[in-house]
Amino acid sequence: MVCMTLLIKGGTVVSSTGASLAEVLVDGETIVAVLSPGCDAAIAAEGGATRVIDATDRYVIPGGVDVHTHMSFPFGGTFASDTFETGTRAAAWGGTTTIVDFATQAYGKNVRECFDARLAEAQGECAIDYGLHMIIGDVQDDALKEMDRLVDEGVSSFKLFMAYPGVFLSDDGQILRAMQQAAGNGGLLMMHAENGLAIDVLAAQAVERGDSGPVHHGYVRRAEFESEATHRAIQLAKVGAAPLYIVHLSASEALEQVAIARNKGMNVFAETCPQYLYFNLEDQLDQPGFEGAKYVCSTPLRTKHEHHQADLWTGLRTNDLSVVSTDHCPFCMKEQKEMGLDDFRAIPNGFGGVEHRIDMIYQGVTQGEISLARWVELCATTPARMMGLYPRKGVLQPGSDADIVLYNPNHPWTISVDNHHMNIDYSAYEGVTVPGKVETVLSRGRVIVEGGQYLGRKGDGQFIRRGLSSYLI
Repeated sequence: MVCMTLLIKGGTVVSSTGASLAEVLVDGETIVAVLSPGCDAAIAAEGGATRVIDATDRYVIPGGVDVHTHMSFPFGGTFASDTFETGTRAAAWGGTTTIVDFATQAYGKNVRECFDARLAEAQGECAIDYGLHMIIGDVQDDALKEMDRLVDEGVSSFKLFMAYPGVFLSDDGQILRAMQQAAGNGGLLMMHAENGLAIDVLAAQAVERGDSGPVHHGYVRRAEFESEATHRAIQLAKVGAAPLYIVHLSASEALEQVAIARNKGMNVFAETCPQYLYFNLEDQLDQPGFEGAKYVCSTPLRTKHEHHQADLWTGLRTNDLSVVSTDHCPFCMKEQKEMGLDDFRAIPNGFGGVEHRIDMIYQGVTQGEISLARWVELCATTPARMMGLYPRKGVLQPGSDADIVLYNPNHPWTISVDNHHMNIDYSAYEGVTVPGKVETVLSRGRVIVEGGQYLGRKGDGQFIRRGLSSYLI
């Protein structure tokens, strides 16, 4: 990193508590002051900043923190098409300056060896800072002991699955043991909450009767299965005295379970993703031919004829949904999604979104769904707090990393495969016009996106050792 003194002046600084005209002074990789307008005159008298960035008519916000991505993730006999290099570069273009991805313990493998291999894969590749969660795919005594060691080494969250039998699924006994371990070491237990065994029954029955197209992925992964698994995970967390974080929540019924638990004072949290706020089963999954495969993800897109999207927006306002992540896991149509041409069960689950989260949630501001402050809270501050990155990340204050985004709220543009930077041969957001645009991005004080150019470098990102979640009581 190149050390310098830099002043961002004239902009509206937006935090999780509000917005005000202010100026941000950066020294090297760190924010040293957030000043009242006009204080740059005093700075100039002291010798001035090496560089001044004019942020007039721009929002100045903390760099985005996406705590759910899957770069080069192995799934269904292939790998997510974005590498750590390409995926983090695309994230930077979209104003995200920190990701938390996943290391995966496969069944029968050693947790430490799997973690070390994944860390080595990311090191020297990432354009922005990154952390790792640990997926525990084989809950045994050795794996539980490694959870304690990983917390001490800055890996403070662990993911389990109630779906994908024979691949990732943990049974209730294994989940309870992992929760008890997390209760003891202070870690946060993340859960993919779908009843995978029941889903597989309906999926097999659908294919047997000839319903093999992409839309049936959504039909068989019923909202009831997400709700049931969410309820079961919450009850296991209650017995295990562990904090619980539900990933990629998409169904009203599942949100209701989270709200009930939170109203009882439980340490239960949940995230949703932009795709569930804007896409639906009928318009995206149920397209002619094989086009719906572009939108196959799990949990699935829900039907527009129910009230899922409205309820999710309400959950974002009430804080029953605390975070917006992307679950970025892209697969190209050619040679990847097409693996499931004859059977939706073979379509790799996931699509690309790491570049568009901040734009899509800002659209919620312009639509009157959330406030400016809540936009920043959902995309930066709360994810940083939730995953032990705060106050280094997610906030513009003295001592924090100079991860800063200048956002132009008056620059509408249309998303397309022709202008995105993710390594995928289509855009799930093709043709969507968003009202604002990321213009300038700083990562630890270094300008990495400016004037429509990428100025960063492979390997600029650092591995971040995370503390415990700020929300645990």
